[in-house]
Amino acid sequence: MNNNNSPAMFGGFPSTFWIANSVELLERAAYYGVFIVITLYLSRILGFDDIQAAWISGGFSAGLYFLPTFTGALADKVGFRNSLLLAFGLLSVGYLSLALFPLALEQQGLVEYGRKATFTGLREADARWLIIPIMIVIMIGGSFIKAVITGTVARTTTAANRAKGFSIFYMMVNLGAFSGKTIVKPLRESMGDLGMINLNYFAAGMTFLAFVSILLFFKNVDQEVAGKSMQQIMRSLWRVLSNGRLITLILIITGFWMVQHQLYATMPKYVLRMAGEGASPSWYANVNPFVVVMTVGLVTSLMRRKSALFSMGTGMFIMPISALAMASGNLIQGNVDLGFMSVHPIALMMIVGIVFQGLAESFISPRFLEFFSLQAPKGEEAMYLGFSHLHSFISSILGFGLSGYLLDAYCPDPQKFANHEAWQAAAANAHYIWYVFAGIALVSAVSLVVYGKVVRYLDENKAPGLPADAELAREAG
Repeated sequence: MNNNNSPAMFGGFPSTFWIANSVELLERAAYYGVFIVITLYLSRILGFDDIQAAWISGGFSAGLYFLPTFTGALADKVGFRNSLLLAFGLLSVGYLSLALFPLALEQQGLVEYGRKATFTGLREADARWLIIPIMIVIMIGGSFIKAVITGTVARTTTAANRAKGFSIFYMMVNLGAFSGKTIVKPLRESMGDLGMINLNYFAAGMTFLAFVSILLFFKNVDQEVAGKSMQQIMRSLWRVLSNGRLITLILIITGFWMVQHQLYATMPKYVLRMAGEGASPSWYANVNPFVVVMTVGLVTSLMRRKSALFSMGTGMFIMPISALAMASGNLIQGNVDLGFMSVHPIALMMIVGIVFQGLAESFISPRFLEFFSLQAPKGEEAMYLGFSHLHSFISSILGFGLSGYLLDAYCPDPQKFANHEAWQAAAANAHYIWYVFAGIALVSAVSLVVYGKVVRYLDENKAPGLPADAELAREAG
């Protein structure tokens, strides 16, 4: 039954469906445009060092993965329309604050902005830490989006067109991500560091347009089921945390996502420092969603007769190759002639590494959700899946945090050095960063193999009287 109260139908879907997907595109454009350069913004605009910028960014990313289950429960109670108005209101204020906050610091005489920021006391000033409450505002606003938009898609589709509906949603997510990242390069080329400030006006404009669209056109969808209480959510969280099988899997998959997060944590700074300011980390990052979109259907089809763990394990063993490819760029001397153009080796091998990264994701992500759902008690699959992204919460903190220390040790900020030669000596082994992540990926891959064998053994040797779980045993095989 399609319980929506919007009579207009376009392409078999009500208007509310299309409004929800349109604002999803706008929100993703805003988010990915800002997030791809968030560590650069924190360091180049606000004067945080690599370690500080990494921990702030990691905490922000972690919150965005952890909060949606809770904000989703609140959205069920106050209504989707009100939740989206609140979310986009907070996002608009937050992104606008990211643009205005540096100007306030400049007026205090702590910094001067141009193509390059000139710090005149900002690095020592406590005022820059006011960026944290601004990012919390964005984090809270963003946490509503995923739960509410996906909930709207579910409630405005039927059993017959739900797969098509979520396919459209996924397309909108990737179109938004692509467009947001694409705008970064021209802004940086035309304005330098100042472009990363003005980028936030773009983000605020996108989210404000979404706010107006919701205000004028979005109609609430009918509430089909009672929303979950916070007590129910906390009880479900405790069941997940006390489930040894699930926690072990989450920790193993965390290794994969620690490497995956380097697309935002390490890659932008590494590329600009090693390949020069003319490099395009925002465009390189777009290779990932492109590869995923192009390969996920084929990979799923090829793996349909294989277990979820086999597919995930295949992807896990691809990830060390990705990290090693990224490392190899620093070992190639001179630009690489591709026939039609000459490419810096750092840029070329970074793109190659991201291709492998996207391919690995196609093997892992869909089947992880499948396997995770099979671990849930009967009738509690939805509740459990609400916490299926705990690995991203953990990996955001660990991955970003580790990135900061590795950048500081092997690819430090050139501004810390008296001359270019001194920096070159300090960054001679910058590729060691990717060796660390290759090691993490390899340990995770091997751990998943061991995990599969242990799970299969446990399922095949259950105590007498306990019901056999043939499906789990098959998936573990």
